Amino acid sequence: MIEAASAKDGELLAQLHAAAFPKPWSAAEIVKLLGNPAVFAILSRGTTPRGFVMAWAAAGSAEILTLAVAPEARRRGVGASLVIAAGVAARLRGSASMHLEVAETNARARALYAKLGYFEVGRRSAYYAAEGGAVDALVLKRDLPSAASEGPELVPSG
Repeated sequence: MIEAASAKDGELLAQLHAAAFPKPWSAAEIVKLLGNPAVFAILSRGTTPRGFVMAWAAAGSAEILTLAVAPEARRRGVGASLVIAAGVAARLRGSASMHLEVAETNARARALYAKLGYFEVGRRSAYYAAEGGAVDALVLKRDLPSAASEGPELVPSG
């Protein structure tokens, strides 16, 4: 089940983030972000929480801030469903496009985003700290079609 998350879910979101990243965000950081009216979070729950996406939407654009999927829920469509849900939520908030940054070395995430219609529009040199040295971030983007458009769907075929 996909549902909106709020500041009251801060601890849970922090636990999911810690399971997904070596340098996780704290509950206080997550709650502070969710205090911004432009920021929203979406949570995936099964029998247990499986992951979440946090994004912001303002001035016709949106950005995925983080996508965290519990290790045991990976490769099961959770990440894709969260990214799609974030796109729908951003479109409902008036955004025409969505962008994100992903580590150049994160092949699985890059494949997921490519499958969902994201394409590279830039690069941030040495953006992420990593073992063995900093890693570039690829800036990816996709347009979010309006409900009335005849263009590409929010959920790509294939």
